[in-house]
Amino acid sequence: MKGILKIAYKLLVNDKGKFAALLIGITFATFLMNMVTSMFAGILLKSSSTVINIGAKIWVMDPAVNTVQNSIPMPDYILDAVRSINGVRFAVPLYSGAALVRLRNGVYQSVSILGLDDASLFGRPELMQGHIEDIYSDNAFIVVKDAEFPKLGNPKIGTGFEVNDHTGVIVGIARVTTGGLFGVPTLYTTYSRAVQYLPSTRYTISYILVEPKSTGDVQHIKEQVKSMGYVALTKDEFMQKIANFYKYQTGVGTNILLMTAISFIVGLSISGQTFYTFILENLEKFGALKAIGARGYELVYMILFQTAFTSFIGYGLGIGLSTLLITIAKLRLPSYAAIITYRNLGMAFIMVLVIAGISSYIGVRKVIRIEPFDIFRG
Repeated sequence: MKGILKIAYKLLVNDKGKFAALLIGITFATFLMNMVTSMFAGILLKSSSTVINIGAKIWVMDPAVNTVQNSIPMPDYILDAVRSINGVRFAVPLYSGAALVRLRNGVYQSVSILGLDDASLFGRPELMQGHIEDIYSDNAFIVVKDAEFPKLGNPKIGTGFEVNDHTGVIVGIARVTTGGLFGVPTLYTTYSRAVQYLPSTRYTISYILVEPKSTGDVQHIKEQVKSMGYVALTKDEFMQKIANFYKYQTGVGTNILLMTAISFIVGLSISGQTFYTFILENLEKFGALKAIGARGYELVYMILFQTAFTSFIGYGLGIGLSTLLITIAKLRLPSYAAIITYRNLGMAFIMVLVIAGISSYIGVRKVIRIEPFDIFRG
């Protein structure tokens, strides 16, 4: 068997043109599939940035909420009711809203403002500059230094601005785990200041952040909140709900699916056609091997080895190329939304295996039907 595989390897690499065409087809297909799915994974991750950065274990919200940005305000008595549930260690309000700020140079910039509980500041970001106590100062805001930070004019501590005819002052610069998706800077302040500065409806609580006493209390809390007409989701459940919204209720999921399918078809057509041509050109060699005693299953092993060898190399090259391009893009464009996950790698690998399987089937059908008599007679 070792000798048969060695012959298969030499047959494959000796025809450098066909070998290169096979590699290019699978590499290009893998590259496209990984780029598209990685971009989608990055979009989903950034869409849940607020949930990730706040870090609350349970989020209480209106059942109609699909994403963090479209929060529906809740009355204050819901906060008191949640705090009274057995198993709740503490529950705090969170304000989440959008505003238009006027910078010192007169430019207006849209921002996202998060109002943290005044007493606990639960969900506060990690400060790079400044002190968290300064958030209690007059007109104090903390700005997140991410890809959107320059849109505020790269502010420093003490930089002022206007928001809804109120004065705001930067007292801290923070870092967060995940940047936002929608290209707007993020500001943190206290809940009371956010409610005071920004126009709001009769109700002002966007979300209630809950810390359970233990993991076993989560289900009980969810049931009690449901009985009040609202919904309590764990951090992972809320992130999954946001992801499902972008997958199934917007055009993003459909477009990504179509682009992935097109990438698969392109790779399959190139590799399948090239491999079929390769088999036709080497048909006499396979017939000669069969004439000198090679069995049918040994010829099948040769075909499987050739497709597997080409597919795995093409897969590695495609993943490497896409990883390199994503890395360069992130260095040049910090807001670029793409992340390579194990799921993306596995999906691309499975699709490459399908391409290899179909290409092998095309070759095996042709080789199995070879009759040495026909080869030598020709």
